Amino acid sequence: MKAVVFSRYGGPEVLEVRDVPEPKLGPESVLVDVRTVSVNPVDWQIAAGHLDSRFDVRFPVIPGWDVAGVVAEIGPTVTEFAVGDEVIGYVREDSIGRGTYAERVAAPLRTVARKPMNLGWEQAAAMPIAGLTAYQSLVRTLRVGPGDTVLIQAAAGGVGSFAVQIAVAMGARVIGSASDRNHDYLRQIGAEPVAYGPGLNECVRALTPQGVTAILDMYGGQTLTSSLDLLSDESKGRVVSLTNDGILEQGGTFVFARPSKADLDQLTRMAESGVLTPEISTVMDVTDAAEAFRLSQTGHVRGKIVLRVMGRLSAAIH
Repeated sequence: MKAVVFSRYGGPEVLEVRDVPEPKLGPESVLVDVRTVSVNPVDWQIAAGHLDSRFDVRFPVIPGWDVAGVVAEIGPTVTEFAVGDEVIGYVREDSIGRGTYAERVAAPLRTVARKPMNLGWEQAAAMPIAGLTAYQSLVRTLRVGPGDTVLIQAAAGGVGSFAVQIAVAMGARVIGSASDRNHDYLRQIGAEPVAYGPGLNECVRALTPQGVTAILDMYGGQTLTSSLDLLSDESKGRVVSLTNDGILEQGGTFVFARPSKADLDQLTRMAESGVLTPEISTVMDVTDAAEAFRLSQTGHVRGKIVLRVMGRLSAAIH
């Protein structure tokens, strides 16, 4: 089969389309014909070598962990899915090598769930990693609900746009930081927008003088450190960071999304009930993955970048 791969660490220029071996189907896995995948910052961070200390890496690497597609074959013990089922997945293994920017993916059962019936392929591919990160941060870890006031940093981004909708669905008040151009979008999905950057704390205090009860951080660094002062006295430690595991030393929690069929099923139900709608910034062909990486690296993407896979890779080779 054909896939996008990189054989050495570097920038977007290391990506190329190549023939690679067909994935082997394990007894508790499904073989998925890939329709779409989405781009996450972790994809280009892996290609740049930033996660080399965290994962064993086997070159050539097929990037990508998000996928939406159709089950083409099932392992001999699989009863949860049948050939022809439409699925989504966060297909992350314990080592890095076999990703989703490919024509077919062998996905362990714990990583896949039924695709929401009301979403097209592009929106479906946008859900897994960003949706799971938001859900596991807000629901599993912070347990937000009515009475909470949650500060969500980078609220218009891939994770942030899911986080706002999930927190609102849980009954929380949401304050979201974003650039001015995204403030109308944040209002549409239920957040009270504030501008990120200098003066953020003052803007949040103006909206909620008593402070917030939970924080979802996507920036780290000084932005994270200073925002801790916004937590009300009874809420100290109710902070999740997605970028800085040093938050553990300050009593908070570091979250790196875990594959979970149960949580993906919950996201599917939320999407089908209309409370969760993926925001798509750009749709491109998977052969333009390098350009998609460059766009993601700007840090100014609203929602998600999605790549169309079906039929695109074979055309690139010939």
